[in-house]
Amino acid sequence: MDSQQVFTLGQQGLMMLLTVSAPILLTVLVVGLVVSIFQAATQISEATLSFVPKIVAAVAVLALLGPWMLTTLVEYLREMLQAIPGAVG
Repeated sequence: MDSQQVFTLGQQGLMMLLTVSAPILLTVLVVGLVVSIFQAATQISEATLSFVPKIVAAVAVLALLGPWMLTTLVEYLREMLQAIPGAVG
């Protein structure tokens, strides 16, 4: 295995990480922004007001997209494990 293959595998791993984590991160980002705007407009400075909606949104996204995330990760892991004999030999 040469350095180009290592870099390619690293790049694929990072892209998989971004692909799987993006829905949760973007949802929490949007919910946090909306709650922050609401807090700024109403001058409410309650800490749980920003925390609880983010958790609820993250759980909702996991409930909706969890099977897809798991399938994607398992398929990637299967491909990587099957590529080991070719990389060593």
